[in-house]
Amino acid sequence: MSDSLNFLDPNVLAGLDNLQMRARVAVEGFLSGLHKSPHRGFSVEFSDYRHYQQGDDMRHVDWKLYARTEKFYIKQYEDETNVRCVILLDTSASMAYSSAGMSKLDYGVTLASALAYFIMRQRDAVGLITFDDRVNDYIPPKCRQPHLMQILRTLAKVRPGRTTDVVKPLTDLAASLRKKSMVILITDMLDDEQRIVKTLQNMRAMGNDVIAFHIMDDAELEFPFNEASEFIDMESNESYITSPAAIRNAYLENLNDFLSYCKKQCQRSGVDYCLLNTSHPLDEALTAYMSKRAKSF
Repeated sequence: MSDSLNFLDPNVLAGLDNLQMRARVAVEGFLSGLHKSPHRGFSVEFSDYRHYQQGDDMRHVDWKLYARTEKFYIKQYEDETNVRCVILLDTSASMAYSSAGMSKLDYGVTLASALAYFIMRQRDAVGLITFDDRVNDYIPPKCRQPHLMQILRTLAKVRPGRTTDVVKPLTDLAASLRKKSMVILITDMLDDEQRIVKTLQNMRAMGNDVIAFHIMDDAELEFPFNEASEFIDMESNESYITSPAAIRNAYLENLNDFLSYCKKQCQRSGVDYCLLNTSHPLDEALTAYMSKRAKSF
């Protein structure tokens, strides 16, 4: 793909109204696996039979049963896959922030869509949770094409919500998991980061594969402001008027402490941590992350 046709540029991606197309385009930019499934097609656990329908793969016809009945029957299998993944997307008010182009929420929606698309492509099961200070949408993991469309339709309707409570959906999910799973959190971490990290560590200790995508706007990371400005908390509406020059050093120092804490504490306990800047092309960020992840196995 030439530079002039770089569909992974955040601003270009945001202009793709069809979320399925946006997800597919994003995935094509980084065909590295979150998980390489050794099995393809039907699961190994037999469940039942159903009548043959036009278009079914003839390899799954039970020919012994055909010899007895002279009718075509397809072997059905349990919807068991090698990986069950749940994507949790933070849709709180702070995720709506954008200094230019794509908001953190739009970036997160695109990321969640691309991951869901790719995981289904790997024939693994994927589910979705969207939340602010409560769970707004819950779609349990499945591995069927109509299920992917349900996830994409849900993501297409996401709107910024209220305040943030990242711990509650993680805790509820941990209590509901019946087997080891992959848990992917997409958030700006603008909550109590110590509680968030502790909860992620607990989920990892349960044997789950846990990944935290920390999404931040370029202005949040670089603090490029110069003139006297009013800074407004998007969740509490509290405002603060100041000269950026007077607080820049303290802000950047606190930011560095915040990011270092999240990264070090996650990595120390085996939680994958990936900081994403919304001004950077999604494929570049994910390719770098996937390469790093592959080396750790």
